[in-house]
Amino acid sequence: MEAYAAPASPPTCVDKLSHQLFSLLESRFLGGWCPSGPGTPARALLDGGRVRVLAIDGCGAGAEDALLAAAALARLEAKLRDCTGDPDARVADFFDVAAGAGAGAVLAAMLFLRGADGRPRYSAQDALAFVAASVGGNGKGWGGGRRGPRWAKLFRGARGGADDRMFRRVFGDATLRDTVAPLLVPCYDLGTAAPFVFSRADAVESDSFDFRLRDVCAATCAAGGALACVRSVDGATAIAGASGGVAAMGNPAAAAITHVLHNKQEFPLATGVEDLLVLSIGAGTSATVVRDGSSTPMPTRSPSPRELARVTAEGVADMVDESVAMAFGHACGSSYVRIQASKAPAAHEAAAAAAGAMMLAQRNVESVLFRGRRLSERTNAEKVDALAAELVKEQERRRHSPLPNVAIKQVGTPRLSSATTASSGTGTARTASTMPSPASWESRR
Repeated sequence: MEAYAAPASPPTCVDKLSHQLFSLLESRFLGGWCPSGPGTPARALLDGGRVRVLAIDGCGAGAEDALLAAAALARLEAKLRDCTGDPDARVADFFDVAAGAGAGAVLAAMLFLRGADGRPRYSAQDALAFVAASVGGNGKGWGGGRRGPRWAKLFRGARGGADDRMFRRVFGDATLRDTVAPLLVPCYDLGTAAPFVFSRADAVESDSFDFRLRDVCAATCAAGGALACVRSVDGATAIAGASGGVAAMGNPAAAAITHVLHNKQEFPLATGVEDLLVLSIGAGTSATVVRDGSSTPMPTRSPSPRELARVTAEGVADMVDESVAMAFGHACGSSYVRIQASKAPAAHEAAAAAAGAMMLAQRNVESVLFRGRRLSERTNAEKVDALAAELVKEQERRRHSPLPNVAIKQVGTPRLSSATTASSGTGTARTASTMPSPASWESRR
């Protein structure tokens, strides 16, 4: 039998991280060196920055629900480019993990999709143009105007319908493995009557947990009684998907935080919320909490089942937001930033770009430790601008840290996780299929 030859260098980011950690421990701690204060090398050893999390809500199926998130992310990307001086900076460059449900999943998948050059395929401006075109806005090159794809069609969940064609154009044959960072997408599996979370961490371990991104988006967007039956790339796992909002996961922030704190392979130094920096983007709400000092008008009729489901999803999303805000405590506002529209303008009231700017100019109701809920002192736009500065600081801190706090799993080295019961030894790296550029969509319609 051929003798086993140890690799000359750690084969993965995870092994490299462990090698660096134990080398430092052996050379310093075991050599009698002991830390004495916040300015010692021990502090620098463990100060690799906070894990940066992006979570996008998925309540409702209207374009206004995605418009705030798209506008906020486009503004954030523009500020990041200004702060860094890099005209090609992308949102995905400054986040370690993304989670999205429903409309939020489509945006998260677009921003984290890896292109042929290894960089994020779409910019936040591309995502905003996609949403704007869907509501008949001025999203040039994405099929804008009267011929543009209606956003609601993406959520009806009928396989082979308009939603499937549009998702195919956006994502091609790319799978969960074809993302630049971990991606989490919740849905409700009617086959098991339980929530199911599509995860890149599991996809890199086994083809049985790797799904095409167009199918993932179809599963989490299926609403109004629609059903999306999707299968993994090897056909071994089948999901009868319904909207992530139905699964009480319309706000995926808690799921993303839980994933980071329990995924010690990819986030070994994250032990509590103090090690996280979270941006949670909500959807446009159907009711106004504060409106020029006047009270909310009383309803004149009983809500329809669709309206009732929407209100329920919004209530669940608010409950998740309040729970997460309480967990962050006094760090809420600096380590946990929530963007939420207090009133979403109807599509006919303004153009998409103007509607997005209108929601960014609003102040949302936020949870404050020991003080309940109150109207935020900052607008959504001001929160985005402040967060951009924090993200740049975290990027610089990470560059100067001798020990990285994030070690993303590589496709070619499958490992077993707590969420996976089967593993695969496949070592073939996947690359995203060739997809049409935004400018070529109109000619392909």
